[in-house]
Amino acid sequence: MSEPALHDPRAAQRLAWARDALGDSGAALERASTDAGFRSYWRSVGAGPSRIVMDSPPDKEDVRPWLRVRDLLDAGGVRVPRVLARDVDAGFLLLEDFGGPTVAQVIDDANADAHMDAAIAQLVRLQSLALPADFPAFGEALLQRDAGLFEEWFLRRHLGLELDCGDVERLQLAQRRLMDTMLAQPRVPTHRDYMPRNLMPVEGGPAVLDFQDLVLGPIAYDPVSLLRDAFLSWPEARVDGWLRRYHARAADAGLPVPALDLFLRDTDWCGVQRHLKILGIFARLHHRDGKPRYLTDAPRFLAYLDAVVPKYRELDPLRELLERTVKPAFARVAA
Repeated sequence: MSEPALHDPRAAQRLAWARDALGDSGAALERASTDAGFRSYWRSVGAGPSRIVMDSPPDKEDVRPWLRVRDLLDAGGVRVPRVLARDVDAGFLLLEDFGGPTVAQVIDDANADAHMDAAIAQLVRLQSLALPADFPAFGEALLQRDAGLFEEWFLRRHLGLELDCGDVERLQLAQRRLMDTMLAQPRVPTHRDYMPRNLMPVEGGPAVLDFQDLVLGPIAYDPVSLLRDAFLSWPEARVDGWLRRYHARAADAGLPVPALDLFLRDTDWCGVQRHLKILGIFARLHHRDGKPRYLTDAPRFLAYLDAVVPKYRELDPLRELLERTVKPAFARVAA
């Protein structure tokens, strides 16, 4: 997608700023990424090497929080995009262009161990950061919001379900148990979307993208995001091996990982919480935002829940809800 016609005032402002920052009066901009909220990303085309222009309209999305997290990660040795020029008041940044595909686009059975090993090393570095005292925490309010996404968008809007009193109680009890487990975990810096599509296979990397929602959160959350990804599935025995590798490296780095058995239980439960949340997000993308492709992954999410939830008696209320109500409704919608 090319730069819009210059009758768009913001497009004209963006292009003029980019040409000045690049020192190239003939440079053009092409769309580099979508699905970035109010921010947009543009790749320069011109005489010099390509760069990325981040456009964050100041009346919609202040660029300062993104910069704050980027600078914290960079200072801690985490590979992130370099900022080559900035106009914070106007909402423009000029960034290095990593180019090429993400880890998600290049990872396969043969190279997965190497990519996961590098991603685990970078994650341990990220989790070892010392965050300022005023940094936001992954707490009750955020978990309640996540829980609401599954009920409002996946169950109610996508499946057309109005839960009876028994199912409401089952869902609330299961969500409460999942939340309590997450709140009880040791807390470390948490990316919240640390997965292969947000990692770039570059020297010193992988480079980390989409980090602006960093919080202090449960230590098992990012390992689950990486290894039980929303868009990629691996054999469970392989995932278990990677989780054990992460646990050993985290312990060696002095991170507050619990004993291995408890950590593996925590990763299972974090995975359940995250998969329920993402089912809600994907349903919202479909029904509110007109982006239906995400829901094609829903059967894989349900298969993950089928594999994990029955392992834990405490999650029986969720298992009953899935079997009695959710899966029959999903089969009807998918038919």
